[in-house]
Amino acid sequence: MSKPTGPIPLQFADQSALTIAGRTAEQWVAEAGDTPLFVYDVGAVADRLAALRAALPDIVDIHYAVKANPWEPLLAQVAPMVGGLDVASAGEMVKALAVKPAEHISFAGPGKRDDELEAAIWAGVTLNAESAGEIERALEIGRRLEIAPQIAIRVNPDFELRGSGMKMGGRASPFGIDVASVPDLVRRIGDAGAQWRGFHIFAGSQSLDTAAIIETQAATVDLAARLAGDAGQVPPLVNLGGGFGIPYFHGDTPVDIAAIGAAIAEKLADLPENLAGSRFAIELGRWIVGEAGVYLTRIVDMKTSGEERFWVVDGGLNHQLAASGNFGTVVRRNYPIAVADKLNASADVETSVVGPLCTPLDRLGDKVMLPQAQVGDLIAIFCAGAYGASASPSGFLGHPAAREILAPTKNS
Repeated sequence: MSKPTGPIPLQFADQSALTIAGRTAEQWVAEAGDTPLFVYDVGAVADRLAALRAALPDIVDIHYAVKANPWEPLLAQVAPMVGGLDVASAGEMVKALAVKPAEHISFAGPGKRDDELEAAIWAGVTLNAESAGEIERALEIGRRLEIAPQIAIRVNPDFELRGSGMKMGGRASPFGIDVASVPDLVRRIGDAGAQWRGFHIFAGSQSLDTAAIIETQAATVDLAARLAGDAGQVPPLVNLGGGFGIPYFHGDTPVDIAAIGAAIAEKLADLPENLAGSRFAIELGRWIVGEAGVYLTRIVDMKTSGEERFWVVDGGLNHQLAASGNFGTVVRRNYPIAVADKLNASADVETSVVGPLCTPLDRLGDKVMLPQAQVGDLIAIFCAGAYGASASPSGFLGHPAAREILAPTKNS
C-alpha cells in the first residue's frame, strides 16, 4: 500500500514543473555542475521574514538560529534580514562574527569548553549560560582577561511547548538552569562585575499548534517577569525561544503567523514593572529557511524486486538524514517529494526512492506515488533548507558531499 507524502511548499505547489527563482531544476543543476544539489531560494526567505516582521510588534526582534543552516553564503544573506544570530558552537560563532557584530550574537549550548568561553568573551558575544558551573568558569576567564563577560541565563522552564517535535522544557534537562536557581545566579553575575544580558527561555521546537505557541509565549513572558522580580533586576533582553514548525508530513498545516503576532503584541502591550524597558526576541531556524530549500537528486537506476519498484538516486541520507526518517523521527513518514519536471502530473506509479548507500536506512521516499519517470530524471525533496547538509553524515561511505547554491533575490 502506498504511503502519503508531505505537502509541497506553497511557493512551488501550483507549478507544472519545478522552478526556483524563475529557473528550472535542470538549469540550477547545470550552473552548480552536478547533483546531488541543495538550492536555497533567498527570495522565499526574505518574503517569510517580511511577513513575520509585519506581524510582530516593534519591541520583538527576530533572531536566526544558525544551527538550522550554517552555510556561509546563505548566512550572509540572512544576517542583514534579522536582528540577531544565535549560535551553538565556536565554529558557528566564527561564521556569525563574519556577518554580524558581536553585540547581536548569542552563544548557547551545554558543554562549552574553556577555550570557547574565552573566544566568546574576547569577541564580546553574549554567553547563554547553561549551568552555574559555566557561569563560574566564564567569570574566572573574564577576570583573567580583564574583560567583563556578557552573560545571559538560559532558563529551563517549568513548562513545555505542547505539540512540539522536540520538547526542551518542563523536565530535567541538560539545557538551561532550573527556575529555582536563576534569581541567585542573576545576582551572582552582577556582583562579580559581569554584564547580565537577560534570559533565554526555550520550551520546545517544531510545533504546528498555533494555540500552543501563543500559550507558551505568554507563559514565557510571565516566567521572565517572575524571575526578574525575584532577582531584583530588569532583563535587557528576553529571548522567548521559537518553536514554529513547518509542514513536513501529510496532514501538517502551517502555523498562523498573524495570530501569533497579534497575541504577543497584546501580551506585551502592558508590561509589568519587572520587564519595563526589556526588549524581546523570537529565535527561529527551520521556519526561516526550511521551506526555502530544495534537494535535487538524479535517478541513476530503476529496478523491481518482488512486487516492489525502486528508483535509485545519487543522493541519500548522507545529505538528507532527516528526509530518510533517521533524524529523531519515531515513526518514519515521507517528506514532500516529486519528479522535478512533473509536479502536477498524474501520480500513477508506486515506488520507493532510495539512495546509493549500502544500508536499508537510505530511503528518501517509502512507497510513494509518483508520475512515470526514467533514468536521468531529477527527484526533488522539499523542506530541505534546514537540518540538511550540515545535519547529515556526509562522510559516510565516502560519497561526495552535496553541492549547495543560492537562488538570489530579485534585487541581487
